[in-house]
Amino acid sequence: MSFNDPTSDRRFGLTRTVTLPGPLRLDGGVLLSPVDIAYETYGTLDADGGNAILVCHALTGDQHVASNHPVTGKPGWWTRMVGPGKPIDPARHFIVCANVLGSCMGSSGPASINPATGAPWGMAFPVITIRDMVRAQAMLLDHLGVGVLKAVVGGSMGGMQALSWPATFPERVKAVVVIASTARHTAQNIAFHEVGRQAVMADPKWRGGDYYADADPPAAGLAVARMAAHITYLSEAGLTEKFGRKLQARETKTFGFDADFQIESYLRHQGIAFVDRFDANSYLYITRAMDYFDLAEEHGGRLASAFRPSKARFCLVSFDTDWLYPTAESRAIVHALNAAGAPVSFVELSSPFGHDAFLLEAPELNRVVDGFLRAGI
Repeated sequence: MSFNDPTSDRRFGLTRTVTLPGPLRLDGGVLLSPVDIAYETYGTLDADGGNAILVCHALTGDQHVASNHPVTGKPGWWTRMVGPGKPIDPARHFIVCANVLGSCMGSSGPASINPATGAPWGMAFPVITIRDMVRAQAMLLDHLGVGVLKAVVGGSMGGMQALSWPATFPERVKAVVVIASTARHTAQNIAFHEVGRQAVMADPKWRGGDYYADADPPAAGLAVARMAAHITYLSEAGLTEKFGRKLQARETKTFGFDADFQIESYLRHQGIAFVDRFDANSYLYITRAMDYFDLAEEHGGRLASAFRPSKARFCLVSFDTDWLYPTAESRAIVHALNAAGAPVSFVELSSPFGHDAFLLEAPELNRVVDGFLRAGI
């Protein structure tokens, strides 16, 4: 993977962290200072700064979009989209991916140190919003010398950030790619998140969020939260095709409560693997930020009003089996963009993989994103 030579400018490269003095005024009214942001960059920033693309990650993602994850050792979460010869290519673009505010991979969040106490913030960390995450990203781009983005790209919660960018900084972004996302969380979305949060907080090891000193986190509760959420990322057809009612490594049912079915074993594995790389309190904070997201509410109740100041081009993509953020949600955004007079492309792609399709092998998605980004040259 090509990236800036760190010997020439320490701001650029992999596994970077910057402490910005702030203060960052949060939607909740709190002033956060300082602000730590962990990030990675790939490619070289043009002299005029015009080739910068910001990639925004989803709920459990991080800044390692195209580099190996330091905990799991697995390849970056979007190597299908970002890399040499891919739609977002470091040979052509200066790519930035930052760990969102509130997360646990180096950016300021409940697991980071509160400078006032010298101990982890825990639940004393202020509640944050998607717009707060975007404001923190803007601070990072200022630090990197990026004035205007060629594009901002994101799927799922990353798509929420991508939508928030032209609404919050209309002069700073030329193109927006929103994949498998929404302009606001529905009651059903909030309900699933609440189940996850209650699973975490019901774990005796959560201890009101004050578990860092003992290095004994509420792993069981977080694993259950991940299991519940993971179901929403899949489609019924995909689950049936992959698992059906097949038993797990046995010929007959046990008439007990072991993982008799393959789907049970799969979900348990997903839950256990997740707790090794994610912080339970961060899960609470980020799901709350997603639940609070309502772009129309932020602009007088009219979604079109969020986009009127922007001159950006928009590309929206949905998947036909995504029931978490179904195509109707993308169409509502398209209608608002039309009402605002914004240039917008929209496509619904067919996939058996449900919401997770944006992370999986999807040649059609690559063609759409590549074509859209090249059209802006």
